[in-house]
Amino acid sequence: MAGGPSTPELAVAVAEAGGMPFLAGGYKTPDALASEIARVRGSGHRFGVNLFVPGDSRVEVTAFAAYAEDLRGDAEVYGLSLDPVPVVDDDGWSSKLDLLLAEPVPVVSFTFGLPAASDIAALRRAGTTVWCSVTTAAEAVLAERAGVDGLVVQGSDAGGHSATFDPAGPSRSTDTAALVRSIRTVSVLPLVAAGGVDGPVAVRRLLDAGAERVAVGTLLLRTDEAGTSTAHRAALADPAFTETAITRVFTGRPARALRNGFIDRHERHAIDAYPAVHHLTRGLRQAAAAAGDTDRLHLWAGTGWRKAPTGRAGDVISWLAGRGE
Repeated sequence: MAGGPSTPELAVAVAEAGGMPFLAGGYKTPDALASEIARVRGSGHRFGVNLFVPGDSRVEVTAFAAYAEDLRGDAEVYGLSLDPVPVVDDDGWSSKLDLLLAEPVPVVSFTFGLPAASDIAALRRAGTTVWCSVTTAAEAVLAERAGVDGLVVQGSDAGGHSATFDPAGPSRSTDTAALVRSIRTVSVLPLVAAGGVDGPVAVRRLLDAGAERVAVGTLLLRTDEAGTSTAHRAALADPAFTETAITRVFTGRPARALRNGFIDRHERHAIDAYPAVHHLTRGLRQAAAAAGDTDRLHLWAGTGWRKAPTGRAGDVISWLAGRGE
């Protein structure tokens, strides 16, 4: 869970409870990621790192400038002026890959697309198991052909960004269990199911569908060890929020969040332009978080957000595994 919620403390707590934790590599500098890896490695637990695969970063500048203008009123609330010139980057892709080749970790997972087969092969030669997030059977076939060791099967109920290889394509409503069954017919790789996990019953349903493991994110957002912002934590427990929506308004890439005023005001003008829109709105979102302004904050959440508990992360993992109340 990039952007703050995933911390070394959360990773260690999940591992100590018997789970397989992942550090988020997205939005971090290579040095910051290296520091977090060292802290988790020092615990002696098995863990993984997730990276964002760079995609097509071309931006239609006229549409981008129009979207910046559409957001101007929200930015002015915090005295911000949004730059209509798009900023794009690859999130330090090469440097992070070099880091993981020089100091291998047990598992590396990829989202937002499929890296080059040569990169996958290099990681495997270094002793790393490679997973890739997929959202369709067609993506699963491509990932298996590229040489990955396992697939993270993400249904549309998942919180945060969709892992789709085609962010500009139409949004699909895909039940995670049904997607697991579909992908099982075209792939022999181990499957990790993600999306819509709101308790032990959902875990069992996904395992019965053919997944070897189940991934969880939203249910850990309010735990003691998570780095989730105070405003985000409060929103997850606020009855004023009644639904989630898949939106491009915050980053230019489809992502599921609690529906708030920012989504309602800007959804019809949203554009496909990641990471340019992410950089455009980043300062505004940071200001909103600092002010506790949940009307303008990206409140990533899956459809099971109502069940997200407070307390220790280890207790959540034990509950999901059927070892606790």
